Amino acid sequence: MERILRDPRAWGVMLAAMLTIMSNATITPALIGLQQVFADNPHAHRLIPLLVTAPSLIVALVAPFAGVIIDRIGRRPPLLAGLVVYALAGTAGLYLHSLEAILASRLALGLGVAAIMTAQATLLGDYFAGPARGRLMGYQVAATNIGGMAFVTLAGVLAAQNARLPFAIYGLAILLLPILSRLLPEPPRAVKGSDPVQVAAPGEPGWPGTVTIMAAAAGLTFVIFYMVPTLLPYLLAEIGAGAPQQTGRALSVMMLASSVLAVTSGWVRPILGRIGTPLAGYALLAVGFWLVSGAQGMKQVLAGAALIGAGLGLCMPTFLTTALNAAPARHRGLVSGLMTAAVFLGQFLSPLVLQPMVEKWGLPAVFALGARGCIALGLILGLTLSRRPQPVDKARSAH
Repeated sequence: MERILRDPRAWGVMLAAMLTIMSNATITPALIGLQQVFADNPHAHRLIPLLVTAPSLIVALVAPFAGVIIDRIGRRPPLLAGLVVYALAGTAGLYLHSLEAILASRLALGLGVAAIMTAQATLLGDYFAGPARGRLMGYQVAATNIGGMAFVTLAGVLAAQNARLPFAIYGLAILLLPILSRLLPEPPRAVKGSDPVQVAAPGEPGWPGTVTIMAAAAGLTFVIFYMVPTLLPYLLAEIGAGAPQQTGRALSVMMLASSVLAVTSGWVRPILGRIGTPLAGYALLAVGFWLVSGAQGMKQVLAGAALIGAGLGLCMPTFLTTALNAAPARHRGLVSGLMTAAVFLGQFLSPLVLQPMVEKWGLPAVFALGARGCIALGLILGLTLSRRPQPVDKARSAH
C-alpha cells in the first residue's frame, strides 16, 4: 500500500468527499419514476431535473462564505455540522408529499454539502503537501466516484421498487459522523495563533489569477459534464433503454473510469504538466460526448460514458490541486470554497442552460454540442495557462 494511504486522515477526507458525489447523482435513476409520481404537477417536467442540481445552487452561493468561516474558526465544526444537515435534508424526500417541498429539502441539502466539501478539501490541503497532495487529490476523486458508482447502482435497484427509496441512502452521513470525528483532527495551522505556520506557505506570484482560471475551468466543465446525470436518462428512454438499472449502469461505468484515471493523474501530471493533463482530459470528454450523441444502443452509450468519466478523472484533480498549490495556506479555506462553488454552480446552471437547447434541437444534438464545447474549453484553457507564470516550486509540483 502506498505510504499516503497508511495515514488514517487520508481515508477520512476521502470518506467525507464520497458523500458529495451522492448529493446530486444518487437520485438520478429515480427521475423517470418521480416524473410518474408527480404526473399531476403541471411543472414536473421542469422541476424534477432541478432535484438533481438544486443543492448545487446553495453550495455555489454558500461555499465561499463557508471557506472564510473555516479559515477563521477551524475545519471540524463546519464539517460535523454539515454531516447532520446532510442526513436530515437528504432523507426528507422519503416522506415529503409535494414536489415543491422536496425541492426545498434539496436546497437545504446544499448547506450540508457546502460545509462538508469545503472543509474536507481544506483539510486535505492542511494535512498533505507537494506530490503527496496531488496524488491524494486523485485518490479522493477516485473515492468519490467509487462511492458514487456503488450508490447510484444501489439507487437504480431501489428506484425500480419505489422512486422515493433512493433518498434513504443519504442517511449514511449519520453513520459516518463518529468515524470522521475520530479520523479528522483539527490541524495545527487551523488553530488560532498559528500564523507562523500559515506564513510558511505564501503561495505563488499571481495566485488569485491562477485560482480564478481553475475555478472558471471547473465550473464550465461541469456545465457540460452534468448533462450526463440530468439528460442521459431521457436519451436512454429515446433509444429504448430507459429502465432505471440502465441509467445506473451507464453512470457506474462513467464513475469507474473516472476513478481509474483520477488515481493515475497524480503520476501523469508531472509528465504532461498542468496544461497537458487537462488537455488530454478534454480530448477524452469530447470523444465520449460524441459517441453518446450518436448512440443507438447501450454498448455505445457505455463506451461514451467511460470516456467521459476518464476525461473528468484527468481534469478535476488537476484543477483542484493547481488551485490549492498556488494559494497561500492562510487562504486555503477560501480557495477550497471558491473551487467548490464553481463546480456546483456549473452543476446548477447545466439544466437551465441545456434544457432550452434540448427543446429546440433534441438530445443527440445537445450531446454533440457538448463534444464541441469540450474542445473549445481545452483550447482556451491551454492558451490561458501558457501565459501564466510558471509554478514557483516545480520540485513540489503536482501541477
